[in-house]
Amino acid sequence: MNTPATPIIELKDVEVEFKTRAGSIFRPKKVKAVDHVSLKLMPGRTIGIVGESGCGKSTTANVMCGLQTVTSGHVMFKGQDVTHRNAKDRMRIGRVVSVVFQDPATALNARMSVQDQLMDPLIVHSLGNKEERIRRAYELINMVGLPKSALNALPGQLSGGQRQRVAIARALSLKPDAIIADEPTSALDVSVRAQILNLLSDLKKELGLSMVFISHDIQTVRYVSDEIIVMNHGTIVEHGEAKQVLNNPQDPYTRLLLGAAPSLLHPTAAECAPIA
Repeated sequence: MNTPATPIIELKDVEVEFKTRAGSIFRPKKVKAVDHVSLKLMPGRTIGIVGESGCGKSTTANVMCGLQTVTSGHVMFKGQDVTHRNAKDRMRIGRVVSVVFQDPATALNARMSVQDQLMDPLIVHSLGNKEERIRRAYELINMVGLPKSALNALPGQLSGGQRQRVAIARALSLKPDAIIADEPTSALDVSVRAQILNLLSDLKKELGLSMVFISHDIQTVRYVSDEIIVMNHGTIVEHGEAKQVLNNPQDPYTRLLLGAAPSLLHPTAAECAPIA
């Protein structure tokens, strides 16, 4: 009998509350950014989380990668409860789960060369010697389809699409089991969005990655996801296999998102152009 796989990350009935500026010092008003959310990220799977701004999707992603603590509920990491994580837990999570943020211009250090940025996570986690770190930087830059000459560049010398490729390479530096991509194409020109989506899809297949893909655009999410979660007002209103959610949506909000979004499933010739 095969042993069931252990989720890389599991959220159990998670809530996240934030204090607002309204109310008094002693009785501040609170808003629930995430309300009773439960989900599992399984090995080799991609979950697409979609919803409008303020729906709780990015807060959910931050909980999954350890950037946000929860008000209640439990966060499991490879079967271990890390709801109240310590420094050791945070280091371990950082080795296994990496994040690709929305804007590569702010995610990268403007004063560091690409090579130094790719080597930095290895230095932080004390992995390899200098020669091994340099070799890993060469592997990573090749993996994301950039020339080796890009290693000597500063982020400001690269295009938006190239910077996002560097950010993806940096996220892969520690050979993580999972990547959380928070709106990774929304800051890019339309002409390069499909290229980045294709890159993420290819990397997932080649490396056996799990992925959480966050977007307000359900058509973008469908491009890369095995299953889709639709969030509205901090709650999950629909969750299922991608084909099921897209072809037979049960919630009116899901149908609204599907009707409002343009399709990226058939990219134009410009979107299939050489690397930008």
